[in-house]
Amino acid sequence: MTGYASAQHSASAADGAASGANSRLGLEIRSVNSRFLDLSLRLPDELRAHEPVLRSLLTAGLKRGKVEVRAAIDLESGQALPQPSTDLLQRLMLLQDNVRSWLPDAAPLSVADAVRLCGSGSGPAADWSEVLPRLAEQALKDLVQARGREGKRLADMLQDRIAQLRTLAETATPLVPLLVEQQRQRFMERWKDAMALGEGSVAPETAQERALTEATAFAIRIDVAEEVTRLVSHLDEIQSLLKKGGEIGKRLDFLIQELHREANTLGSKSATLELTRISVDMKVLIEQMREQVQNIE
Repeated sequence: MTGYASAQHSASAADGAASGANSRLGLEIRSVNSRFLDLSLRLPDELRAHEPVLRSLLTAGLKRGKVEVRAAIDLESGQALPQPSTDLLQRLMLLQDNVRSWLPDAAPLSVADAVRLCGSGSGPAADWSEVLPRLAEQALKDLVQARGREGKRLADMLQDRIAQLRTLAETATPLVPLLVEQQRQRFMERWKDAMALGEGSVAPETAQERALTEATAFAIRIDVAEEVTRLVSHLDEIQSLLKKGGEIGKRLDFLIQELHREANTLGSKSATLELTRISVDMKVLIEQMREQVQNIE
């Protein structure tokens, strides 16, 4: 299911940051629909060592979705550039002279190189080892709540489709007995005509028996009562799972497949345009359900 959550934490020298340098850790978690859990972590070099902890936390809290985690460390305004001392710049110049005495073709230090080197030696970096897991737990909690709200909307949609499928099943149920009776009358009329053309070559009892046998075979061939019963049973089970909640995505996947199977069978047994239309309408609704069920944990 889709969702978004973010969390931030500011650190100062008291948290282990460089003296006088304040920094902020920002964490974002985005989730989009997917049948399986697909984690993607985009972390700065300073946080790479914490990736296993984040993966473990996310795997424990999520079961489905394409999840992207982004983290960034920002220095607050006024602290983005270090202030190198004269002594440090002199040491850099001496180091450069020593290197170029052995490697005369080496490029001289640029201003950007000097600033970077001075910054790297300005002091210890902030320690995020305790902050990052707490931040991730907070963002994950918010993400789960956002996904829960979407899950409620998906459940409402599924309930609506279930109600429509029940209406179609109720419409299909009385059509079969009516169709069987019409076909039986049609068989009887055809055999009466055959008897008249045969001028008594076929006994009336035999003709009637053969007509009833054909009508019975036809009734068995088009009987969809079993399919409708199983379809309604699957709908009951889906409603029960939606009410129960929890990790129901895989079970819903299976039940949707079974619904599609029953709707297909009903269509293959159809002997009227009305039953064919009902089968098509059922399959459209079931396909809509299938697309959304794949997003439910």
